[in-house]
Parts: sequence; C-alpha cells; structure tokens
Amino acid sequence: MNSDLEKLFTEAFRLLGGTRPIPPVEVRFYPYAGLHHTIRLRSGRAYVRLSDICRDSPADVQRALAFVLVARLLSKRIPAAHEKLYREYSLKPEIQRASDIARRRRGRKMVSSAQGSVYDLDRMFARLNRRYFQGELPTPTLTWSQRRTRRILGHHDRVYETITISKTLDSPEVPEWFTEYIMYHEMLHIKHPARVMNGRRYYHTGAFRSDERRFPHYDEAQRWLERVARQRRTSRARAA
Repeated sequence: MNSDLEKLFTEAFRLLGGTRPIPPVEVRFYPYAGLHHTIRLRSGRAYVRLSDICRDSPADVQRALAFVLVARLLSKRIPAAHEKLYREYSLKPEIQRASDIARRRRGRKMVSSAQGSVYDLDRMFARLNRRYFQGELPTPTLTWSQRRTRRILGHHDRVYETITISKTLDSPEVPEWFTEYIMYHEMLHIKHPARVMNGRRYYHTGAFRSDERRFPHYDEAQRWLERVARQRRTSRARAA
C-alpha cells in the first residue's frame, strides 16, 4: 500500500467528483511493459496500478498523475496544469529510455511473416528503400498483422524495430501502390523520428509531410484512405 499516493488520489476524487461519494483507494506499483497506468472502480473501491517507472517520480508529478487518471475515469476534463506537468515528465529522455527498456524486457512483439498471399513485404521494402532512400534505411523486422485491421493500416515500432502492415492490405482487391504507400509512410518514421517540441511529441513533422508528398500516388492514396474511413464509419453505424 502507498498511503501518500492514496491521499493524492482521494484528493483528486474529492475535487473532481462533485457530489459523488469518494471511494476507498488502493494504489500499487506494477511492472508494466512501458509507461502505463490503470485505474478501475470495482464494488465501490478504486484500484490504481502505476508503472514502477514512476516509483521515484517527484510528488508534484505523482499528484498530477492522480488528477489525470481520476479525470479520465470520471470522464472529466483533465486540469491543464496537471496534464502539462505529467506530459513533460513522461517525455523526459531518461523516462523515455526507462520505458523503452521496460518494453524490451517485459513486453513481446507479435511477428508472423513478411510473405503474404499477394504481397511480399521484404521485397516491397527493398524496392522502396532503393527508390526513395538510396538504400540507406536499416531494414527492420517486417510482418503482416495478426488480424485484418482497418483502423490501423501500418505501424512502425522503434523499440522492437518492426514495421507491421495490416493483413487487410494483402489482397488482390487492394492496389499494390496503396500497400506501398502505407509501407513508405512507415519507412518515413525511421527517417524522421518523433520530435519533442513545447512539451509535445510530434510524429508527422513538416519534413515528414514534405517527403510523404513525394510518393507518386500520394493524392490517390489520400482518397483511398478516406474511402476506408467511410467504410469503417458505415460499419460502426450498422453495428450500433
């Protein structure tokens, strides 16, 4: 138990909860694979699990984190000062390094194969690397996703050095140039790592967007992405 932390969460419930009863709070540190925290209400009691990366964080950061988590739980607006304080702490280089190390040691990355039924990601990466990057990009682990995801079509993971492409795109109904565009977009994340500016992390910088527009089918790809988004919205509406 962490009595000092529990007092901070109790304070957050008192100030953000309005007339709601303040629940008993239990706070524990947990060895998550990264900078991850959870808060849940069960049988009138609040259970908080904080990443052990934050075990030695300053008291004002812990207080800010308490307000961030309680506000999310109660669907309240996060107080701007607390959000800014915790965000700046989480983006510190030493905290990011600790988070990366925890992910490598404790987490795992699901990897299937780069060879799909229609497209070969290894060949695609090599071709794009020669054409747009002079063959200078280091080759990460390339894999199709485990499931046919439509919300996330591609993802570059710098910690595990992987690029995952949605299995949805491994289809004769999907033009090769569109699958190439998604791969090219993820490759740009290797060339243009995220930058921290004014306390925020930016993944799509001006240089990133400028390079992205070099792709010959860029405009067509944007229209295709909008089409995918419309299909996703229609599917959600039908499910509702």
